[in-house]
Amino acid sequence: MMSGYQTEEEQVEALKRWWKENGTSIIAGVVIGLGGVFGWQAWGNYQDRVGQDASLAFNQLVNAEQQGKDESASKQAELLRLEYDGSSYAVFAALTQAKLKLEQGDSAAARSQLEWAMAQADNASLKQQAQLNLARILLSDGDLDGAEKLAAVETGGYAGDFAQLRGDIAVERGDKQAAYTAYTLAMTQETSNRNLLQMKLDDLAVANP
Repeated sequence: MMSGYQTEEEQVEALKRWWKENGTSIIAGVVIGLGGVFGWQAWGNYQDRVGQDASLAFNQLVNAEQQGKDESASKQAELLRLEYDGSSYAVFAALTQAKLKLEQGDSAAARSQLEWAMAQADNASLKQQAQLNLARILLSDGDLDGAEKLAAVETGGYAGDFAQLRGDIAVERGDKQAAYTAYTLAMTQETSNRNLLQMKLDDLAVANP
């Protein structure tokens, strides 16, 4: 059975992917929307202060999580959610909290964090990341119908990962042909762990010579 969540490398890759796709447009949109209200200089000062504070808090969260300081990471994540509610930092904090809760064996709390992240994320990539992780947890918990409903995503930056997840669900249902089809589709797209995906395809080939 899968762990139901992303590896640390996948989390970092998600952050890079999100910023590459949306960083410039987000900054431009905020400046255009608020520049006329605060004035360019005032907005610039505000952006610097909030951006630095949020960035520092986020770095502290990442460092604590990487060092295995779960309690500190959880507190830092909660601070980010409270102080920067509605921001992408808060969504990433919820994703991290979900990971920590799952590692502690509390899948219900992890699901709650991911559901919140899905509802709060105004960015398609972040919303898909939360949705993907939630679907993985549901599969791990044996809720195949719930996982399948969330996994029905054909487009976007995580389309390959969703296709792989649909293959995993098919395996659990005993439908090897559907699993092979889904895994083959995933191989044609960007995925977080191509080596693991290839292993799954190889296992199906061995089982069905």
